[in-house]
Amino acid sequence: MWSGVWNGLTLHVRHLTEQDLPAIESVQRAVIDELTESAHYQALTTGEFQKLLADRTIIGAYRDEDLIAFRALLIPPIDAEHLGRDIGYPEHSLERIIYQEVTNVHPSFRGYRLQQHLGHLLMEAFSQDVRFDLVCATVAPFNIPSLKDKFALGLRIGALKPKYGGKWRYIFMRELHTGWHGDGLVTSVEMADTARQVRLLQDGWYGTGMREIDGTWYIDYEKQA
Repeated sequence: MWSGVWNGLTLHVRHLTEQDLPAIESVQRAVIDELTESAHYQALTTGEFQKLLADRTIIGAYRDEDLIAFRALLIPPIDAEHLGRDIGYPEHSLERIIYQEVTNVHPSFRGYRLQQHLGHLLMEAFSQDVRFDLVCATVAPFNIPSLKDKFALGLRIGALKPKYGGKWRYIFMRELHTGWHGDGLVTSVEMADTARQVRLLQDGWYGTGMREIDGTWYIDYEKQA
């Protein structure tokens, strides 16, 4: 899939298989062990990893013989919480949506921007996959690292709604086979101003970026060109 030098690391990135499962779970354990409050981390089960492996939606970066990072997309069930419904996607096309799922980087290799590198490789791979047309993801407001990651991968905010028991979440989206361009007429809204963001999104605006001004975070909104 990809081999080369990334920020000084010589890596081989490929789709992972069932044989990689012990290494995958080892990386996840290392990530959990480094957390101060592991309850805030949603660990995947062996069965969940096996589904990602069977669907060929998980890639990993090997350094020599060691797996040091992995990132995955998820083929979701068509259920009541499906993100496609949140952005008004046609019901008959929900099966053509895939989700951003988990990313783990071994604690010894933080700071190399491996999450972003794997994200770009994964998006590039699935832009050639005829099974899917759209990638979606949810991010909590003020989860700054995750918001930056989604914008860096070309996703935009298509909705802001209560999810998962009433918690507010941005619904991100990106077409896999066609481009999207904003009109360049940017309206910036404080991230804390939920009501105004909801109104803009309902009126056909999209969140296309973020910025920090004097310690306050803003989301940039545009309409389609």
